[in-house]
Amino acid sequence: MAQHHPAFSFTNLTVTQDQEDDGIWVATLNRASKRNALDAATIEELIELFSKAPRLGAKAIVLAAAGDHFCAGLDLIEHHDEDRSPADFMHVCLRWHEAFNKMEYGGVPVIAALHGAVVGGGLELASSAHVRVADETTYFALPEGQRGLFTGGGATIRVADLVGKSRMIDMMLTGRVYQGQEAMDVGLMQYLVSGSSFDKAMELARRAAANLPLSNFAICSAVSHMQNMSALDAAYCEAVIAGVVNTQPDARARLDAFAKKTAARVRPND
Repeated sequence: MAQHHPAFSFTNLTVTQDQEDDGIWVATLNRASKRNALDAATIEELIELFSKAPRLGAKAIVLAAAGDHFCAGLDLIEHHDEDRSPADFMHVCLRWHEAFNKMEYGGVPVIAALHGAVVGGGLELASSAHVRVADETTYFALPEGQRGLFTGGGATIRVADLVGKSRMIDMMLTGRVYQGQEAMDVGLMQYLVSGSSFDKAMELARRAAANLPLSNFAICSAVSHMQNMSALDAAYCEAVIAGVVNTQPDARARLDAFAKKTAARVRPND
């Protein structure tokens, strides 16, 4: 049974954890009537969530959404009504970057359970997760060109990294929509399921949460940092991280099990 996490009292996000306290949290976007569009308040809640999660013992977080759609992106009604200045919107974008950087670099595995629209800023949000699971209803788009807009939440960094610069430009210029196996093939998600993306995301979260926290911290932060470095600097950083992680005392029992051939073996899929 899941229960509300006592550390959070949000309006647009619901955060639950298993009563068995296995460290797996579920963060659900709760603006279904707005197709879970991201307003300024939701971004602030995401910042708080992903700032606190590493210090509150989260071992893995499933990012889900209520209703028929994962996230339709920037709340365009709020943007229209606010009639922001260039400086105002720049600061809005910086808060989006703050939220998504805390997701990607925070060291806690984040698995996104996708369905319906993953569009514009919703794709920027999803691309900040470490693993993305999509169901058959999921579709991806960057319609900024048609809206007279430009991406402001990191698509030029993360979405371009997933699909390549040329595909991202095509999506923005033409409104191209990716879904199904084609979306899988270009790298927009790692898993495509015929059933529930949430169930699969929970399965993956449990698998990730069974790892040692220090190993997960390195995987879910150091890899992204190293991608921002020169090859020479990244090689040095990798050696330092491996020196710390690969000698951690908590790994000793796992190494002993491997040495004694009692550890689970890596086998091909059925």
